Amino acid sequence: MSLPKIVKIKQHFTGPSVANIDEKVAEEFAKMEIAERVKPGMSIAITAGSRGIANIAKIIRAAADEVKKRGGHPFIVPSMGSHGGATAEGQIEVLESLGVTEEYCGAEIRSSMEVEEIGVTEAGIKVYMDKIAYESDGVILVNRIKAHTDFSANIESGLMKVASIGLGNHKQAQAIHTLGVVGIRDHMPLVAEEVFKSGKILMGIGIVENAFEDTAEIEVIPVEKIKEREEALLNFSKSLMPKLPVDKIDVLFVDEIGKNYSGTGMDTNVIGRLRILNTKEPETPQIDYIITSDLSEASHGNALGIGLADLTTKRFFDKIDYKKMNENVITSTFLKRASVPIVLESDRAAIETALRGSWGKKAEEIRFMRIPNTLHLEELYVSESLLPEVEKLDNVEVIGQLKEMEFDGEGYFNGF
Repeated sequence: MSLPKIVKIKQHFTGPSVANIDEKVAEEFAKMEIAERVKPGMSIAITAGSRGIANIAKIIRAAADEVKKRGGHPFIVPSMGSHGGATAEGQIEVLESLGVTEEYCGAEIRSSMEVEEIGVTEAGIKVYMDKIAYESDGVILVNRIKAHTDFSANIESGLMKVASIGLGNHKQAQAIHTLGVVGIRDHMPLVAEEVFKSGKILMGIGIVENAFEDTAEIEVIPVEKIKEREEALLNFSKSLMPKLPVDKIDVLFVDEIGKNYSGTGMDTNVIGRLRILNTKEPETPQIDYIITSDLSEASHGNALGIGLADLTTKRFFDKIDYKKMNENVITSTFLKRASVPIVLESDRAAIETALRGSWGKKAEEIRFMRIPNTLHLEELYVSESLLPEVEKLDNVEVIGQLKEMEFDGEGYFNGF
């Protein structure tokens, strides 16, 4: 079967970047409303989630250093809900894969799935907090603030999410996710506010990334201002988000998906698919077929998000750890996202199958795009049919020559 020819292009994104992480964190901790919150002798828990956040180990290390400068005793507490197989050991393993280790950060990691019940919302949802964090003298929340992959609201993914679902471990994650989108959109912020009322949260470190997956902003926020500042930083984050250069695609080929790229394996804001029961799909982009070729090592077999694709490969299928994936997707209640699509022997076989399902379109007519993942969208490949369209875009540069697709001996794409 003839396949479309492809060419590499480069998207030019704009956005600020934090030049020196240590200096920026020190500067933020020196703010008058922050400086006196850590006192000598205090045992301070610093949260660490499961997301692949740029410079996360550096930021946590810098925060731990600032606590030490003020005479405090920092430690790291995994705050990732049901991730890591919903076990204390699994969550430490996830942190280590992100570079968050005791040796690098200069702070002990204390992991437990035990929680304390600390309150209840007006809607009757019980509020939990990690037992180790609750027994500390204070907690510093750390998380990236960005668009959520399941809904749109004033508060999406950020400090309030880690305060509720993250810091509440598996039990809180279940209590919120059991209510579906309503739970995470409407009830998650209310649970976070109850956590704030506990008096245990000292501050939050909000992180915003640019389109290059680099740190664009770090802001240390006193607990009483977290909600207000998170709303503003969310809007800033959305203004920097990368996206695909066109909205209509016949076949989108994704080299790799994983939890280090998005909580849903593939960012739903990029691919325009939610696959949530009784929830309307986004209008753009419109993609007929999505192929996922591989699962990232950082996902440790958690293939949540595979259900957002239409076709995948045997290589991907063989890496799935069903226990980890099922624990995560069942907790989220968005079951379709773990549905395994058609499994083909190779990349080439998957592409040929997608083309066969494109109902008679010739190879030169297929609107094909290949991306490394949904987080890194600076360099990608487009088919010859898309070339005239992308050449008109001010932020796109053609950096390669039109060529045939190249595969190895097993039918998988050569390196990106």
